[in-house]
Amino acid sequence: MLKKLSTIPFNGTEEQKSQLDAVIAAHKHDKSCLMAVMQKAQDIYGYLPLEVQNMIAEGMEVPLEKVYGVATFYAQFSLTPKGKHHISVCLGTACYVKGAGDLYDKLQEILGIGGDECTPDRRFSLSACRCIGACGLAPVLTVNEEVYGRLVVDDVPGIVAKYNA
Repeated sequence: MLKKLSTIPFNGTEEQKSQLDAVIAAHKHDKSCLMAVMQKAQDIYGYLPLEVQNMIAEGMEVPLEKVYGVATFYAQFSLTPKGKHHISVCLGTACYVKGAGDLYDKLQEILGIGGDECTPDRRFSLSACRCIGACGLAPVLTVNEEVYGRLVVDDVPGIVAKYNA
């Protein structure tokens, strides 16, 4: 699956930059620590926008293409910010055959964003995932850590409204 870059402008703080600079300084001379530095950077910023990837590449003295390649290869890295309320729709087989694709489409319509995107106010983000192990409740979506199952499209507006208050 191709990862999207964020359309939300980057707004890192000086404190975040200082934290990342310290992490890079501690590992600058060990290129094998690139992934660990990227993990720490994602912990600091919440995602890995191109600006942060550039800081890592320059600080670790590795090509930006290498940092981007690692960020897009491993599922643990996100190129887009996560919203305060991250919605993930299971598109595993059981959920998909019971209508999860329609739930996903409805969420995109209501939120005005596509998959792997975040609303401009960073209130919501949306992604699809594969099986979460709740097949008996299919179709399933999660909002942060809360699981919603046995859903129909008409349930979606109410779920979103609960987190929009």
